[in-house]
Amino acid sequence: MATLRRLREVPRHLLVCEKSNFGHDKSRHRHLVETHYHNYRVSFLIPECGILSKELKNLVMETGPYYFVKNLPLHELITQEFINTFVKKGSCYALTHNTNIDEDNTVALLPNGKLILSLDKDTYEETGLQGRPSQYSGRKVMKFIVSIDLMDLSFNPNSKKYERISWSFKEKKPLKFDFLLAWHHTGAEESTMMSYFSNYRIQELQPKIALSTVTELQCPVLRSGALQGEPEAACSAPELLDWLGAVFSRADLTNEPNSFVSTYCCPQPSTVVARAYLCTITGFILPEKICLLLEQLCHYFDEPKLAPWVTLSVQGFADSPVSWRENEHGFRKGGEHLYNFVIFNNQDYWLQMAVGANDDCPP
Repeated sequence: MATLRRLREVPRHLLVCEKSNFGHDKSRHRHLVETHYHNYRVSFLIPECGILSKELKNLVMETGPYYFVKNLPLHELITQEFINTFVKKGSCYALTHNTNIDEDNTVALLPNGKLILSLDKDTYEETGLQGRPSQYSGRKVMKFIVSIDLMDLSFNPNSKKYERISWSFKEKKPLKFDFLLAWHHTGAEESTMMSYFSNYRIQELQPKIALSTVTELQCPVLRSGALQGEPEAACSAPELLDWLGAVFSRADLTNEPNSFVSTYCCPQPSTVVARAYLCTITGFILPEKICLLLEQLCHYFDEPKLAPWVTLSVQGFADSPVSWRENEHGFRKGGEHLYNFVIFNNQDYWLQMAVGANDDCPP
């Protein structure tokens, strides 16, 4: 009976909402974007807009590239050459592809040089590395987290610690994964992922971009100072997030009596906009690219616009070992970790951050 009750329980989800202004010295907007490392989908919605500006469209088209490497040995990510070429000379990101965080071994490389391994019990014991039990393991520990600081290893290439890790990945327990990789750098470096990993099966990929215009869209009425909404005057931040999910999913919001797919309708009060521009980018999208998109959307209101607000939504990979910073991420029943900006025409903004059951509270 206890097991049955647990199965029927709805897993808890966390939604954190806050408001600020982009001009405030203590605004956290850039930090929150920069520390959400592994992003799968970025969407923005602009009411009362039929065509993108040249600047915004160029940014959208320049969100790539990223790379897919097949059967890459894990030891390749801890070599001195890789660390010196990519980790030290920019922001390098990596994430195992087609691995399930709750079942498989998964690996992520963060731009601060931390290599995070989420390993099952047998693999963890075979590697002989030092780690900690996953905080979402339950009574019987089946997953372990290992964190390796590549920057520390690079300063001590002859240390016993480096030799032990290298021996573990090369000889004791060789591990291979399919990886998504991306590298952001500002210098004129000639090194590229394609040439560096030319001995392996590597593909250069571009994010998939979907652009569309939605006509006669019913939108919630929002007030920048009313995060919790106002009765009969403005909708709340959680109501907006639900509505955005329906819009991005292309759900029918008319709530017709003969509709058996969705009975959801726009929260009230609402207004109908003649058209709205919707853009969705799917791939392995770096925080640096998202920062540029956010900045450009802020400049959208430099000239008077009919739209009172625009939104920018970002979803993380469900099977990433981390959500924000180095916070451990689990899947449970959804694996969601996402955030959404509502950007108002007075430079106020709402920031909404949501995670699932196996996550710490968003930062």
